Amino acid sequence: MTPLAKRRIANFKANRRGYYALWVFLALFGTSLFAELLANDKPIVLYLNETLYWPVFELVTETELGGELPIEADYTDPFVQALITDDDGWAVYPPIRYSHDTIDLYIESAAPAAPSAQHWLGTDDGAKDTLARLIYGFRLSVSFGLFLTLFSSVIGVTVGALQGYFGGLVDLIGQRIVEIWAGLPILLVLIILASIIEPSVYWLLGILTMFSWMSLVGVVRAEFLRARNFDYVRAARSLGVSDGIIIVRHVLPNAMVATLTFMPFILSGAVTTLTALDFLGFGLPAGSPSLGELMAQGKANLHAPWLGLTGFFTLAVMLCLLIFVGEAVRDAFDPRRSTQDLAGP
Repeated sequence: MTPLAKRRIANFKANRRGYYALWVFLALFGTSLFAELLANDKPIVLYLNETLYWPVFELVTETELGGELPIEADYTDPFVQALITDDDGWAVYPPIRYSHDTIDLYIESAAPAAPSAQHWLGTDDGAKDTLARLIYGFRLSVSFGLFLTLFSSVIGVTVGALQGYFGGLVDLIGQRIVEIWAGLPILLVLIILASIIEPSVYWLLGILTMFSWMSLVGVVRAEFLRARNFDYVRAARSLGVSDGIIIVRHVLPNAMVATLTFMPFILSGAVTTLTALDFLGFGLPAGSPSLGELMAQGKANLHAPWLGLTGFFTLAVMLCLLIFVGEAVRDAFDPRRSTQDLAGP
């Protein structure tokens, strides 16, 4: 590891707020990756008739458990539960015995139900467990934001690098295209496309990627315009090094400093965009667990404040963590900052 990389890591750790925020965010997101083991209406492991089943990972029919229907067993059904217990079987369930799409048919009050021992954060107006949908929605929103950040960054860095390195007519035409493309009303385009194409996660990811790559173009373009006339770039050209190798090996590492600084902020913007689209009804397919859908549930059910408060605090905590991490990354790459400055008195 180079001394410069060691200094940047030390500066990042010295910003305690951002450093701990990164670990908290990774812990929350890492936990949500195992959502099927935390919130599910299927047992993790099931033992019956001297046979071990893994319903979370495999399809187990009701006939295999001694029932009559050759379909997947509904473990919320008292009949299926009786099949397991009557034959001296046992099952290990997740801590939350509801999935994001599980409808509680045996709820004791009208939906949306208030928080209770059965539903820790209550239910929505479809009698679905709020905590289960929160776990799945958090994973979906963050994963969507990560992929959107990755794809848009690759396109933005590529366009900015080509404009800044070659300059001239390439830069002039590229800037006009970027300005025209950035002026398109993305919400209007999404509304029109939503009426033509059935929305899906991949469709929405592709559409948002088309309109999200401009944020890094200006930063990368400026770095390449500044570095393309440096002595080491001229020396590489005089030695016959191709433009592609110069861009990737010599100039791009310098431009990546600003790119990495913007990454956490782009991620927070991507999650916010998805949440807003879901809230307005132009995002993921109906029924998908998402933070925007949870906020819409809170707006539609003002008499159930736990829905709106759950969505609000989840978004607030997540965005604060991402902003803190972004500030720490920015300080880590700032050559004017020292470890003592970040640590404070």
